[in-house]
Amino acid sequence: MKKLLGAVVVIGLFGLCALVWALTNNKVVVGYNQGYMPDQPLPFSHQKHAGELQLDCKYCHTSVEVSRHASVPSLNVCMNCHMQVKVDSPYIQKLTEAYNSGKSIAWQKVHLLPEHVKFNHAMHIRAGKDCTTCHGNVTEMPKIFQNASLAMGWCVNCHRQPENHASTNCSTCHY
Repeated sequence: MKKLLGAVVVIGLFGLCALVWALTNNKVVVGYNQGYMPDQPLPFSHQKHAGELQLDCKYCHTSVEVSRHASVPSLNVCMNCHMQVKVDSPYIQKLTEAYNSGKSIAWQKVHLLPEHVKFNHAMHIRAGKDCTTCHGNVTEMPKIFQNASLAMGWCVNCHRQPENHASTNCSTCHY
């Protein structure tokens, strides 16, 4: 009986170690939203704006260099062009109506992280990371979706790369 109990404990510890290794090395992704593509209140194509028109990410996501958040563009950023461009589109008319009435558009967040994770866009931009590293090639996305798993192991693997000079200390990313 003692041998059986000892074997169960050893197998259990081995299994736990294997699970921890798999999670931290991105071999298993649990509870993240890779591929998540919520419906938005108005259609918006990064393929059109960032791809075809070659608008820089920072033109619309103005706070990305100075804030934790990349920020959803305010309507006045959209209206910089759409006071003149595609004004006959029913979607642009809805955008203009919201803008003129001082309302906003209730865009749905696409890239989701657990509440205990602190991610700072500005630090990554200052470190020279390109937006496509995490967000994928949005210039080819007619509808934005979460490209990467954004799981802990996925992030840690990037931090481990010597050229990134990034900390792997738990407090770097966790509250």
